[in-house]
Amino acid sequence: MTRYDIAIIGTGPAGLEAAITAKVRNKNIILFGSNDLSHKMQVVKHPILNYLGLPSVTGVQMAEAFQKQLKELDIQITEQRVSNVYAMGDYYTLQLNNNETVEATSVILASGVVVGKQYDGEENFLGRGVSYCATCDGPLYKGKTVAVISTSKEEEEEVHYLSEVAQKVLYFPQYKEEVGLKADNIEVHHEKPVEIAGMMKANTLKSDQGEYPVDGIFVLRPTQFPGSLVPGIQIEDNAVKVDLQMHTNLPGLFAAGDIAGRPYQYIKSAGQGNIAALSAVQYVSEIAKKK
Repeated sequence: MTRYDIAIIGTGPAGLEAAITAKVRNKNIILFGSNDLSHKMQVVKHPILNYLGLPSVTGVQMAEAFQKQLKELDIQITEQRVSNVYAMGDYYTLQLNNNETVEATSVILASGVVVGKQYDGEENFLGRGVSYCATCDGPLYKGKTVAVISTSKEEEEEVHYLSEVAQKVLYFPQYKEEVGLKADNIEVHHEKPVEIAGMMKANTLKSDQGEYPVDGIFVLRPTQFPGSLVPGIQIEDNAVKVDLQMHTNLPGLFAAGDIAGRPYQYIKSAGQGNIAALSAVQYVSEIAKKK
């Protein structure tokens, strides 16, 4: 298996700047995100006035400029979602939502902030009836009943996959768009989940309108909460705690941009992405010297 020098999660200004800086420093990188880049940029159609070098451009125009620079540097984007990041000593293993894994000496988290908060019981039952990856854990529920909470219409493909495996899917969409799923064994509930409950294992999803006994619960979000994504990472004020060099409490793991806290500004995110990449480059060099 190829072990990358640096894995970067996120295609907003922080992640893109980190990728560009690491590539210029001749590091072997892999960049996870969307080819359309950050959704946060795509919806901003008013001028952004304080980004140095790109005066009065919209978020959409900024994304186009970023994409042009990625193309010039031959930086590819891997659109598989990272569901978990595990520290393995002197490297990290990234679990993808297609059940594959990637190894990297260093990781930069730049995936932005998660809107909302975790459901009561969600973190407690993670790995014990609660999953964030349909492809990874769906086969465990063959012929069973599962509940799926989704915050984005983009997750419907994973819900459809679960309908092919499970006997029944109770679907709780938390978005405004019309649900496009037609499978006979998908039961749509336009309710607000409030709690995940159980004893040794999660077996009940409670909503604002009732309780549903299930064999497993999938919580699908475009971006995971940092504490769920990386076991052991230190969180402070709902953000990943970093120092001025973007180090987290885990060696070789860095964070930049909105995930590292306020202010939520494009220019701040890009600057932190640059710093995180330089810190990761230094870390990779130090690890190489020890071998």
